[in-house]
Amino acid sequence: MRKRIDLEYIFSSSVTILFSRLSTAPGLAEWFSDDVKHAGNIFTFVWDGVGEQAELVDMKKNSYVRFKWLDADDENEFFEFSLHVEPLTEEVALIITDFVDTDEEGDAVELWNKQVEMLHRTVGG
Repeated sequence: MRKRIDLEYIFSSSVTILFSRLSTAPGLAEWFSDDVKHAGNIFTFVWDGVGEQAELVDMKKNSYVRFKWLDADDENEFFEFSLHVEPLTEEVALIITDFVDTDEEGDAVELWNKQVEMLHRTVGG
């Protein structure tokens, strides 16, 4: 069985810089996968020489980007990066939404933590 997870990470980087790392092939290749290619709305994410394709299904500049795996079993599943700015502190919260197998939730969270740690290093925040 699969379940939705929402993970939140705090950044002190600018929304514009962070959004470019979430929404462009070169930006995503810096932290999310080994390489990223795109043609139109189809992004190919490469890990260890193996490509997985996702469609960019929705995006609002400096707010969120949503992808859907082309080989997903459930058409309602997606993964999304959304940004929220805390008005008082101006910290940026990155909220990652993903769907995972229930018995693999811990591994999925650990993987996201490692990837976001890389993102923190690339944006310096």
